[in-house]
Amino acid sequence: MNKTLASAAAIAAGALLALQASLPAQASSSSTFNSTSNPVLFVHGYTGDASNWNTMAGRFRTDGWPSSYLDQWSYDWHQSNATTAQQLSAEVDRLLAATGATKVDIVSHSMGGLSSRYYLKNLEGTSKVDAWVSLGGPNHGTDSANTCIDTSCTEMRIGSNFLAALNSGDETPGSPRYATWWSPCDTVINPDTSVSLSGAANTQTACLSHTDLLADATVYAQTRDMINR
Repeated sequence: MNKTLASAAAIAAGALLALQASLPAQASSSSTFNSTSNPVLFVHGYTGDASNWNTMAGRFRTDGWPSSYLDQWSYDWHQSNATTAQQLSAEVDRLLAATGATKVDIVSHSMGGLSSRYYLKNLEGTSKVDAWVSLGGPNHGTDSANTCIDTSCTEMRIGSNFLAALNSGDETPGSPRYATWWSPCDTVINPDTSVSLSGAANTQTACLSHTDLLADATVYAQTRDMINR
């Protein structure tokens, strides 16, 4: 009887040690590139370009993402966000073909969130996107757009026809996982509450400027872990 109990105790102890040994690997799996990681398509905002993502893309590379999986895409930010969404659709297809992946993750900054949301809502993008991120996106408009004249910028005005249609019904359609980050010190997106979406994981950052959202280490780590789980 004593031998039986001792044997059972030894087995239980061994199982506990094995579980404990596996925990660090599980906890860190979202922070490094692995076989289930998707290509990341970065979408910049108004007046931006591909170089806006240099810091964040560099951190992804440090964490194991190959350059072929990091697409710092650029587009004509003057045009309608609906036009950009059409071009984004083609870029997603190109990236999937180049990598052999079945889905991408989209990380957007500012106005880049609008074209990518249009793609998801209206161009059947939900079947090709696993996770979508908006950093300081004017998802419900911003008063900063009241004085601009570019088509893309006027679409960012609070109450614009473009935003009314984009936000009608389900703000986070389909199977992708949605997340937004907003800063209480972002003076470009007014009001701050414009960023958050119903059905998304909405996170307040520290006191960061609109452009600081692109380079902040904490925002990067949270973004990385969200898309990579």
